[in-house]
Order: sequence, then C-alpha cells, then structure tokens
Amino acid sequence: MSDPVVVDAKGHRCPVPSLRLMKAMTGAAPGSRFILLATDPMARIDVPFLMSQKNGRVIAVEETDGLLRLMVETGGSPPDVPTD
Repeated sequence: MSDPVVVDAKGHRCPVPSLRLMKAMTGAAPGSRFILLATDPMARIDVPFLMSQKNGRVIAVEETDGLLRLMVETGGSPPDVPTD
C-alpha cells in the first residue's frame, strides 16, 4: 500500500477543507488513503459526513495544538439498492 496523500487545508474555514479533500479523492482507487490537515474544528463533523456520502470511512482523528489530522480511506462504489 502506498503512503497516504496529504491534503493541507490549514487556515481555511468550512467548507474549504472538505472541498479540498473531495478534490484530492477524485479518481482515487478504492482503499486509497488521505490525510487531511485542518485547523477548522468543523472538519471533525464535515469529514465523517463527506466520507459517509462517498462510501468511504474515517480511520483516525487526532488533534494536537488545534491542528486536526484526519485519516480517511476511499470506498468502492455504493452498494446496489433494490428497486422493487
């Protein structure tokens, strides 16, 4: 597995950190990992929501001196939903 891609969104407010992460994930293979660096506390809420919408997951959230470090993993395509 390759090293995670680091997305630096320090100093930016919502929704910029999530938008930068979303842009970085565009075209990424399932299972790709990214680390988002953010100083906006809303990233703690926004990123898990984004990952649930993208069928991915949050692996870890760390905070040190106001710097959030969120590691995420891209998912595969969303599961098929029955149309009965």
